[in-house]
Amino acid sequence: MEAFADSNGIKIFYKTIGNGDPLVLIMGFGADGTAWEKHLDMYAKHFRCLVIDNRGVGRSDQPAGPYSTQSMATDVIAVMDHAQVAKAKVVGISMGGAIAQELALNYPNRVSGMVLVSTWPYFNKYTTAVYNNLKNLRKTSRPEDFMALLQLWIFAPPYYQTQQDQLQAGQQMAKDHPNPQSQEGFNGQLDACSSHNTVSRLGAINIPTLITVGALDIFTPPGYSETLHKAIPNSQLDIYPDAGHVHHWESLDRFNQSTTEFLLNH
Repeated sequence: MEAFADSNGIKIFYKTIGNGDPLVLIMGFGADGTAWEKHLDMYAKHFRCLVIDNRGVGRSDQPAGPYSTQSMATDVIAVMDHAQVAKAKVVGISMGGAIAQELALNYPNRVSGMVLVSTWPYFNKYTTAVYNNLKNLRKTSRPEDFMALLQLWIFAPPYYQTQQDQLQAGQQMAKDHPNPQSQEGFNGQLDACSSHNTVSRLGAINIPTLITVGALDIFTPPGYSETLHKAIPNSQLDIYPDAGHVHHWESLDRFNQSTTEFLLNH
C-alpha cells in the first residue's frame, strides 16, 4: 500500500510491505525509501514494514529548511498515526538513526526497540565541516558526479576492489532518478544532521537497542557509535571490521540476518 500522511502541513510519503508486527524503516540523508529494497527482502518476511520517504526527498514534500531530527521524528509519528500503528520497532540508518533517537526520546510509548545504523549523537567540528562542504559541492556537481564523490566517503576500500559495476550502477541511478532531491531538501536534511544532539538525554532510552557500525567508516566514525553504546543503557554494539558507512550493503547478508534476529528476539 502507498499513502501520504500529513505532518503539520508537510506531506510524507510511505508504503507498507509485508505482514507481522510493525517495523518502521527510516533512511539516511539524500536517499528515499527505495534504498531499503535489499533489506526488505528479509524484513518483509517477518514484519509489516512502514517504509518512509523523509521530508526533503523522494515523493515527500521538499520544503525549504532548516529541518531538525525532532521535526522529522514528528513526521514518523504522523505516518504511524495514518497507518494506525500504535507502537513499532524502528531501524534507522545514518540520519535515520538520529531521527530514531529523537523518536525514542520524545515518544517513548511509541517505540518498542530499535536498530541504530552508522549514526551519531552529535557532530564535532570536523564532521560538521564535511557536511557543509557537501552542500557546496552538490550545487555545482552533476548528480552522477556527486554520487561518485559520496561513494568515496561511504564505502570502504575493500568494496572498491570487487564492486566497480555496483558503484557505477549507483552513479547511473543518481543521474536517472525519477524523483530527484532538490537543493532545498538536501540542505534541509544536512541541517538536521548537523544540529542533532542527544548526548545529554541518551540515558533516558530504555528500550532494546542494537548499534551497528563499520570499523572503516570515515563518514560517521566508530567513535560516535561507541558514545551511543556507552550512554544508552543495556545497548548492544556490533562492529563490522572490513566495512564502512554503508556496512549494511557491504555486508548485506550478515546485516540482514543479525538485525532480523535482534528485532525478532527483542
